Amino acid sequence: MPIKLENVGIAVRDIEATIAFFTDLGLTVVGRDTISGEWADTAVGLDGNHAKIAVLQTPDGGGQLELFEYIHPDAIETEPTRPNEIGMHRVAFSVDDIDEALAIAAKHGFAPLRGVATYEDVYKLSYVRGPSGIIVMFAEDLTK
Repeated sequence: MPIKLENVGIAVRDIEATIAFFTDLGLTVVGRDTISGEWADTAVGLDGNHAKIAVLQTPDGGGQLELFEYIHPDAIETEPTRPNEIGMHRVAFSVDDIDEALAIAAKHGFAPLRGVATYEDVYKLSYVRGPSGIIVMFAEDLTK
C-alpha cells in the first residue's frame, strides 16, 4: 500500500500568532477555513467540533502543518511537553541559517531550550519552545 505523509496537525491557543510565527520562518498559508458539522465530529471524534484551521506549507512544498484553534469544545490546556516525553514530540525544520531562524523566533518571544549544539561538524541544532508550547527544532546542515 502506498502511503504519503499529508500534514502534521497541531492544536494551538492563538491561530493568528502561530501563523505569524511560521510564516515569518518562511512557510506559506495555503488554506484557511472554519470547520464544523457532523462530518467534523465523526472525523475528529468530538461532539460539536468547531474549529478555525489553517494549512501552512514549507517553501519546498514537501511539508505541511495544519493548525487548529478550537471554538468548541473548549481547548484543554496541558503542560508543555518535554523532549523526553512519550507522544508527539516536535516539528523539525532544515534551515540555511540557524542564527537567522533563532532571530525570527526571538522576535516572537521564543528562545532555545538550552542553546545551539553542533553534531559531529555535520549539523547545528536547536530546540525552541514556540507558540502554544510547540517544540520546534531547527537544523542547519554544515556540510553544504
